[in-house]
This record gives sequence, structure tokens and C-alpha cells, in this order.
Amino acid sequence: MTPRITRILQLSLFLLLLLPFEGSTRSQSEQSLEKLNVMIPMRDGVRLNTNIFLPKNIGERLPMILERTPYQVPESSRPFAEGKFKALAADGYIFVFQDIRGRYKSEGQFVMQRAPVSLLSDGKDPKIVDEVTDAYDTVEWLVRNVPNNNGRVGITGISYPGWTAAMATLDPHPALKASSPQASPADMYLGDDFHHNGAFRLSYGFEYATMMETNKESYRFSFDKYDTFEWYLKLGALSNVNEKYLHGKIPTWNDFVEHPNYDEFWQKQAMAGYLKSVKVPMLTVAGWWDQEDFYGPLKIYNTLEKHDAARRNFLVAGPWNHGGWARQDGSSLGSIKFESNTSQYYREQIEAPWFAYWLKDKGQLNITEAITFRTGSNAWQRYDQWPPVNLTISKNLYFQKNGKLSFDAPAENADAYDSYVSDPANPVPYRPRPVEPTYFPLGSGWRAWLVEDQRFAHQRPDVLSWETDPLAEDVVLTGDVIAKLFASTTGSDSDWIVKLIDVYAEDYPKEPKMGGYQLMVANDVFRGRFRKSFEKPEPVKPNQVEEYSIDLHQIDHCFRKGHKIMVQVQSTWFPVIDRNPQKYVPNIFKARDEDYIKATQRIYRSKINPSHLKVAVGVGK
Repeated sequence: MTPRITRILQLSLFLLLLLPFEGSTRSQSEQSLEKLNVMIPMRDGVRLNTNIFLPKNIGERLPMILERTPYQVPESSRPFAEGKFKALAADGYIFVFQDIRGRYKSEGQFVMQRAPVSLLSDGKDPKIVDEVTDAYDTVEWLVRNVPNNNGRVGITGISYPGWTAAMATLDPHPALKASSPQASPADMYLGDDFHHNGAFRLSYGFEYATMMETNKESYRFSFDKYDTFEWYLKLGALSNVNEKYLHGKIPTWNDFVEHPNYDEFWQKQAMAGYLKSVKVPMLTVAGWWDQEDFYGPLKIYNTLEKHDAARRNFLVAGPWNHGGWARQDGSSLGSIKFESNTSQYYREQIEAPWFAYWLKDKGQLNITEAITFRTGSNAWQRYDQWPPVNLTISKNLYFQKNGKLSFDAPAENADAYDSYVSDPANPVPYRPRPVEPTYFPLGSGWRAWLVEDQRFAHQRPDVLSWETDPLAEDVVLTGDVIAKLFASTTGSDSDWIVKLIDVYAEDYPKEPKMGGYQLMVANDVFRGRFRKSFEKPEPVKPNQVEEYSIDLHQIDHCFRKGHKIMVQVQSTWFPVIDRNPQKYVPNIFKARDEDYIKATQRIYRSKINPSHLKVAVGVGK
């Protein structure tokens, strides 16, 4: 940009600051900010649509808060008057929002989860662009051209914008001084939006891909069933998606079809391989009941922690769904109440002071390595290490006969097991029906399904349950939860879903209607073909006992006195997870309807094959 153009831009900004907003009903926060729309050029000449909100009557040079999004930039300053940026706006920042490449008003081509290819080049080829280079070029333009900035930029975002915030740190501009990736995916095959341990997230993957890639704006696929459980079941095999509906026009769906295993396509997108140092102070945020990206924040934090000698890597985890800390006050989720305004606490007491410290040299860095909200007992916890292994001991919760769950090892012989028949034609719903579309404009159970009462699945003939006796005292689980499942199937492939559940006391005076409620606090699915390798799947040998290690991730939860601890196991979770044919086929996306078969599943609970959950039981704090 030439000096003359820069002077013209700065003059335009100055004149813009003198113009009042139209109307007289805007709040004080809205009246104190003015908007400038610019098209910021990238190194390859593509221009990205950017809205800049500048405080009026700036009395000091201010840092900038940047968000880069595929979901359309805000056109008004409402987010600063109410919601996720209110606390930051009160401290005084210049806010910048940008449509990423190929979305809404930005030029160029959108590529879903564009791999950071620039990190593999020498940086001299302007044709090599990605979210790393676009973030760098944006920050460079901002610090040179936005008046009254102090030369410091913080980047943040939730979900996909959280991922772009993390991408910006891989090769950061020198002016990027803080990053808060929130609910960011880290690996779309192993644990985030599109797959969990190789099992495909059908309803989300289909609906998100069509939403993002039908045109430059968000699009809603038109279902002819209110209950999409029926629509997806009628769809049949995954091969019918392109044959009947998409016809090869959605690039991401085509990628699903062509890359059913954890090959280079997925690996080069995955975040962990690029997180080799903490180049920018990081505040990673996760929600215990994030229905989209819970794996990602934990993976980002834990990977960076190995390189954090300077202690600039921080984690916050609270009782939220996907992005719930940015909405409302966080006092409840679904039927579950938390006895305090957890989201408001995060925004005002954690996020705002953290950014002020790094971007404005304001206050003290008074947060610990990890701050988590302990569900069950509903209290914030602060840790100098996460997981806090010095405050826990490792124990096993074993499956026992008669549906019992116990910390005592089983005494049964080698043949002891419980069994069920898994029928792809009659799958277990992942939440109570009806299952509305994921982003249904009239409301959907999607956002809070992880806290739904699991009694809708309990006692189904294709769901097994084991539970403890009522607890004589509180039991706190803090840290990793890993299921060790010894199982067999009469088929040659199988999915295994494991759910850890807090069963409320039957007599619950505090909220009588919550008596016996089954609250899921950890869960995940594992696709059997990947038990040895995600890159090279193998058929499961029918009727042979196999050991499956299933990461249920991390929790900080108190099972209260009088409650029970339950584990449920099943083989379908529909339609959030596609149906496994249960007969091995090389590529499930190309399976035919006739490939789907019933299978008898056995879960073993003996001395030799002791199915259990490995948990970290709190002994201190």
C-alpha cells in the first residue's frame, strides 16, 4: 500500500469517527463505537472483507482484538453491548472481524479446514496461502493502517474461528501478542466435528458440509421429515448420499468418501503435528458438554504443554455446550443447574483480565495453569497442573455380574459376559426423538443433547448398563477417563459406544423432578476396524475377544453422596454416528444397503477379560 493511499485511509477513518450513528435508540456501548468496512489485500492479491469497530474519542493507543470467521462478520456493534465481547469492550479495544477467504463478501476460494501448507514452504511463493498466511497479512495491514493502535493484536474465536485463531499462532506476526482458541477442532478424524476414533459423525458432517459449501453463505438442507432420525434411516447406506442428493457437488462430502481412513489428507490438517512451541500466550477454552469440539481444546492444550517452559499455556474448562461461555450467563444447561453465572464469571474474571495483561500491560496475571468448573459440586477449581495427577490416584471401575459396577476386580471366570443384539435397522437414537436438524431455525435439541436424561436408552435390549450402589460419600473424578473394553462380535466390524453417567438419587428434594436423572459426564465411540491402526483398518475376527482402549477424555466431576455411577455400552448412536454395517467393507461410504447386518455383541467381565473404566479419583482438593 502506498503512503498516499495510507494517508487517505487514515483521513477517512478520522472523518468517519465524526459521524454519528443513525437513529437514537442504540445503547451506550453501540453509540461509543464506529464501523469501518475495508477489503484487506492478501499476498496473492485476494481481498478479504473486514469490519473494524473503533471507539470514539480515543484517548490512548489501543490494542486490537481480531476474529476471523467463515460465518459472516457482524455488521453492527451489538456484540459489544450484550454478549461475548461486552467485558472486553468495557476495557477498551479496537475490534476487527474478517470473513475468511471465499466466504460471504471476501474474495478467493473457500477450502474447508485448509491445511497450513505455507509451513512446508520457504514463504516466498505468493501463491501458497492458507489461514496462517492470511492471519499474518491481516495483522500486518492492521498495525500499519488502523489509527491509534498500540501495535498489539490479540486473536480469538469459537469453533471454526477458534481454529483460525490457533492457526494464526503457528507462524505468528510479531504484533500478535495473545491468542485464545475456543472450542477449536484439532483433528477432524480422531476426535472433532467429522469423526470420532474413525466413526463418521453422519448428521453433523452431512448438514455442516452442505451448509458451508452449497454457496458462499450458510445454506440449510431441506429435509422432508421433521424427525431427521427417520430421514437418515430411510436414506440407507452412505453411498446413497451422492447418488440421491449431493451428486458429487459438495467437496467435503467427496473428501469423506475418498478418505475413509486416517491418511495424509486428514493428517496434514491435524493440529498436533504443528504445535511444537508456545509462540504466543494461549488461553484455550473448552466446554465439558461441547457437542461439536471437545477433543480439540484438550488436544491443543496438552500438546503445547510439553513445550511450555515459560508457562504461557493456559486452559479453562467449564459446564458449557459449544461456545456456551459466550452466551447468556451460564447458570444452567438443559435441565442441569450450576448455582452461579459461570459464563459471566469466565468473561469478566478470566478472559478480560487475561487479554488486558498481554495487550495492555494491565493488572497481574492472576490465573493458574488450569481453571475448571467442577460439575456436580458446582465450584470453580484452580490447578497448577492439568490433569492434576498429584491430587488423584488411578483406580479401575469394573463391570460385574447382575449389572453391578465396582472398584473391586471381578471374580468371574473367563466366560463371564453380558450380551445384546445390535441391529442397524433399529439403531439406538443418540438423543430422545424427534431429532430436529442440527441448526434448525425453530429450535433443536442438538445444543444440549449431551446433558439429556439417558433413561431414554437405559433398559433398551441393545444397551447394557452397570451401576454402583448408592455412594456412601462424594466421589470426585478429575482428569483422564479411559474405557478398557473386552468385547466380541459375531460380525466382522463393530462400533463400541461407552457412556459414563451420574445417576441422581431417586429422592432428590432439591429438585424432585430430577430424581433418578441419568446425566452423561463422559462418552465416546470407537470403530472396531481401527483397533490396531487408524491408517490401516482390519476386519474384526468374528467371536474373538478383542481389547479396545477408548479415550473418554477428561472430566472434573463430583458424584454426590447418594448418587450412583453408571456405565452404558451400545453399538449404535444414530444419526450422530453413521451405522456400522457390522460386516467389514473396505470403505463404509461406498457400502450398499445389503451390507448392513445384525450382530450379537458380548462385553466380558471376568478375571481374564476385565472390562473397566480407568479413572482418576481425587484425594486432595
